[in-house]
Amino acid sequence: MKPSNLLDGQNKPITTQKLTLRCPILDRLLAGGIPCNSITELVAESGSGKTQLCLQLLLNAQLPISHGGLSSSSLYLYTEFPFPGRRLRQLSLSFLDSHSAHFNNSSYDPLDRVLVSAVPDADHLFDVLQHLDYFLPRKNSTQWPVRLVVIDSIAALFRSEFDNTPADLRRRASFFFKISGWLRALAEKFGLAVVITNQVVDFVGTDGGVNGLRIGNLGRLYTSGRRVCPALGLAWANCINTRLFLSRSDEILGQRSEFVDEDGKNSTSLLSDVFENDVLKMSSFSAV
Repeated sequence: MKPSNLLDGQNKPITTQKLTLRCPILDRLLAGGIPCNSITELVAESGSGKTQLCLQLLLNAQLPISHGGLSSSSLYLYTEFPFPGRRLRQLSLSFLDSHSAHFNNSSYDPLDRVLVSAVPDADHLFDVLQHLDYFLPRKNSTQWPVRLVVIDSIAALFRSEFDNTPADLRRRASFFFKISGWLRALAEKFGLAVVITNQVVDFVGTDGGVNGLRIGNLGRLYTSGRRVCPALGLAWANCINTRLFLSRSDEILGQRSEFVDEDGKNSTSLLSDVFENDVLKMSSFSAV
């Protein structure tokens, strides 16, 4: 490679655009929010708020870029039934009430910017992704392109469709790489934020890891008093860029936090209040 080639990308931005979670504490933890151009995984046991957080992101993406949004539509692919349409409607009403100043049209409905599709199996998921480019950003387009893709959840597809045999595990891993490769290419080309939820399974192993292999803080993840690890194993772990772990506990969070609100005013709130107000009821949040 010539030295000049090393400088070809010197004028390209080195910062990554982020999608706000509309929670000052979580946004600060993630240095601004969910990153674009990559795949972010949310891991948690059932009932920990994964879907709730995803629904909120579908709405947050519509905010102007200057306010942490993507000025875009979103695509929500769900694999577990029923679709949480009633909850999304409730969140959209609250969202519009809080952010109506950003939308000049009095008849604006946030749900018009959310595309939804059921995904019953892995083949159907890949088929949807192959036809996704029609909704992605295009030059000289005045439409609201899709810049957030949410898959909720990936584990539901593969844990039920494949057996735990060597042949099926190889076929499952092939699907992982195929789907994640397609998503990663679209994310990098169009600046998408891709969010995928995953489930947890009970951890079986030592503090050193699984089969002697250490993967981050895999052996130190707890939720509801259980020691757990993300489902789908190492093959899937290699397909994502960022893994976020949500856990449940009976502790009451009362940490006081100071932050600057959207009007530029200094505000103070309890951590538990922030989660309640932003409809994010989580007891702990950590990056793995």
